[in-house]
Amino acid sequence: MKTSIIHMCRINGGRFLALAGLTLLAPMLPGTPRTMAQDDYWHQRVSLFDKLPVTTDDIVFLGNSITDGGEFQELFGMENVLNRGIRSDRISGVMKRLEQVTSGKPKMIFLLIGINDVADPHNTAQSIADKYADLIKAIRAQSPQTQLYVQSIMPINNDFRRYKSLIGRESLIPDINERLKMIAGVNGAIFIDLWPVLAEPDTGKMRKEFTSDGLHLSGAGYRAWTDAVRPYVEGLFIEETEVHEDTPSEVPAPDAYPDSASQSTQESSSPSSDQESRCENGTFPILKNLEK
Repeated sequence: MKTSIIHMCRINGGRFLALAGLTLLAPMLPGTPRTMAQDDYWHQRVSLFDKLPVTTDDIVFLGNSITDGGEFQELFGMENVLNRGIRSDRISGVMKRLEQVTSGKPKMIFLLIGINDVADPHNTAQSIADKYADLIKAIRAQSPQTQLYVQSIMPINNDFRRYKSLIGRESLIPDINERLKMIAGVNGAIFIDLWPVLAEPDTGKMRKEFTSDGLHLSGAGYRAWTDAVRPYVEGLFIEETEVHEDTPSEVPAPDAYPDSASQSTQESSSPSSDQESRCENGTFPILKNLEK
């Protein structure tokens, strides 16, 4: 049975206004059950994306609210950079709408998803990595010519005490990112570690100047993020990656992988002399001159 919540608000010196279902308009905290308003927003965005087909010349940023909030065409000065973010989305949500992106066989996909999965207490680093592996495999299968960039889950800063469902879950993020590095490597994708740019080096927390609530990016945060990935977006920093056909269906913990030092590495020409250019396990380190 469906019930409505009635809130009585005093207005204009004593009169009351009844507001039904007011809670549906409240922001959704990561890890909490989806509200009707959130489902409506998800379906509204998906219906919009249905009318905006992706083409082979496009570069797609795919993810959750962090992606949703980015004005990428202006930040990059490129009309073919598309925003396919939906706030509160999870890995499963991206999987459901994936063909909207992959059917157009875009030039590049920049994937950033997973923080809302971290906030769900039922998830572990392993279970999130397994879901992520399925998503990456689906992208590679549906659009094999697309260059896929897997971005690390960004750091958070719980000093803001804004998202209670993320308190105590901080340690999962570096663990998941290590697994994502491996998953990217065995699936022909490129892993981009955003932590050197966004995190405080001593604490691993999101730098306060880059966020207003400990999770979402401020204007300075978006600038730092997009400056960090700009060489990839502009095609200045690309390596061929090897796709392994024997990718395991379940992603083992990082310790189960061979030591990266024993695996082959490739040298490439870098955009500038002070940038790192070594690729190991499909990982491209963030450029040194951006780690300030």
